[in-house]
Amino acid sequence: MWPESDKTLDLLNEAAEGDDSAVNRLMNRHRDAVHRLVRMRLDQAVARRVDASDVVQDVLLEASQRLSDYVRNPVMPFHLWLRQLARDRMIDMHRRHRGARRRSVDREQHFGMGGDDDQSAADFANLLKDAELTPAAAALRKEMQDRFLVALDQMDDADREIITMRHFEHLGNSEVATALGLSPPAAGMRYLRAIRRLRELLGVEDASENAG
Repeated sequence: MWPESDKTLDLLNEAAEGDDSAVNRLMNRHRDAVHRLVRMRLDQAVARRVDASDVVQDVLLEASQRLSDYVRNPVMPFHLWLRQLARDRMIDMHRRHRGARRRSVDREQHFGMGGDDDQSAADFANLLKDAELTPAAAALRKEMQDRFLVALDQMDDADREIITMRHFEHLGNSEVATALGLSPPAAGMRYLRAIRRLRELLGVEDASENAG
């Protein structure tokens, strides 16, 4: 989902040396990824009134203005920092647009809005299936995908968040750990717990519990 880190690091170094064009190239390089994140995460009620492109523009403008602070103290990889700015912006928008009736920022999401997001849902639905299912079970792919999206909405915020980060944002375990302020082992355990809970909601037997 996010651009490769080597080129990003080069642009950050150039920006730190005062190259304004590097700042513009850095932001443009991450525009598509931020746009996908906003479309995926923006509350549906807010999305009907706010254009995702406007949110992306605001996020990148803020990132440009705060970049000098970031390069002096890069507490996390750039893409995770940019992701946090986007998440904070969306939370603020949800509060302003929904007021006292707002739900959690993750309660209503634009999963499966097309393109790669549809593929993410389909691939993850297959992950939850038993590896020994016959080829005939492939006909259940779409049904499983829909069921799993409904099940996600029934999960608590922490479990839903880590599954979304891993399978829709395509973040690795170490990236999830950094973003959530956890150790990698703790992030891994939380992910496994979330997977087990999701399988329970879907009525999918956990083979690990029946091993031996």
